[in-house]
Amino acid sequence: MGHAGFGCSGKDIVCASISVLVINTLNSIEELAKEHIVTESNEKEGYIECHFPDDINDKTKLLMDSMVMGLKEIEQNYGTRKKKKFFELIIKEV
Repeated sequence: MGHAGFGCSGKDIVCASISVLVINTLNSIEELAKEHIVTESNEKEGYIECHFPDDINDKTKLLMDSMVMGLKEIEQNYGTRKKKKFFELIIKEV
């Protein structure tokens, strides 16, 4: 949720990296894992949320774990620079 603010709009490599990783994962879950996903997003606010109305399969779990691994790596390398926090990864399972 939110924009990273690492660079100016349109040139923010952190925001772009996160967006590509998340959107690719959700597309892969739908296409490759054949999972039904309900998504809500707002590009202006930098927000995307997804819900799985049914139990998820093993392919979906693997894809989600891979996405989280990538997001953690981005957070580790770009989350905070020169004492300024650009983003924080918050994972919430419900």
